[in-house]
Amino acid sequence: MSHTPAHCRAGAPAEHTGHHHASDQAEILDLDADVLARHTASIAAWLPVEAAPRHILDLGCGTGAGTLTLLERFPTARVTAVDASTTHLDRLREHAAAAGAADRVRLVEADLDATPWPGLDPPDLVWASASLHHLADPDRALRQVRELLAPQGLFAVVELAGFPRFLPPDAPREAPGLEERFHGARDHHHAARLPHRGADWGDKLTHAGFTLAGQRTVDVEIGPPAPEAVRRYALAGWTRMRGNAAATLDARDLAAFDALLDPGSPDGLLHRPDLTLRTRRQVWAARRG
Repeated sequence: MSHTPAHCRAGAPAEHTGHHHASDQAEILDLDADVLARHTASIAAWLPVEAAPRHILDLGCGTGAGTLTLLERFPTARVTAVDASTTHLDRLREHAAAAGAADRVRLVEADLDATPWPGLDPPDLVWASASLHHLADPDRALRQVRELLAPQGLFAVVELAGFPRFLPPDAPREAPGLEERFHGARDHHHAARLPHRGADWGDKLTHAGFTLAGQRTVDVEIGPPAPEAVRRYALAGWTRMRGNAAATLDARDLAAFDALLDPGSPDGLLHRPDLTLRTRRQVWAARRG
């Protein structure tokens, strides 16, 4: 599943920045996959497929959290994994090889906002996790999926319900409520840059000619105490957001933000006893109408 605290999630379809940025994002996607593996597996197990899919299309696959989960869930399936990032696809290739599934994965580098899409075989299952909201025209992409999907196939859309949270409301001591203030400012910024984040995907699917086959919400709460992977996930995400924090926060909040990034501080994200991951995934499953 592709969500990240920096938030091009779990499998963003486009990347327009340098290699260092892509490597940082890939690291966060891998941490996200590790931390949320059980929840991603629960979504894959819930999918109301009518028959085990033979061909799965993972749109905006990121570093492969969804791809690998679906390969495990459907052991006779093959997956075509599509992403615009060479770095993400290289990482996915490594993960698939480590899992002994390299021969079941086809990697396709493509921008999902481009048209037409590259030659793709009709899939029995299409999976789009935290990728559609990055598209300039997701409604067009939904129509393309409908045209491509096998007649009895299923389309699964997984989206984030906001940024993950890690701190209690009264933390940190020096600047209570810092996390909500920061994300409130980021939400305002993203409203213009990512206008489809938080969209009603059920409504969009219906308008694109799909019939909803199921919908669910997955609430995640891990900690306290938070395991090591969650702490590293929090630190990686907050570190990547440091540039945004400098442009968004006042001096007191920015100092508190930097203190949370200090790996040696007992009050930093790596050591706080109150650190807890709280996030939510919304899932829609649909068939061709």
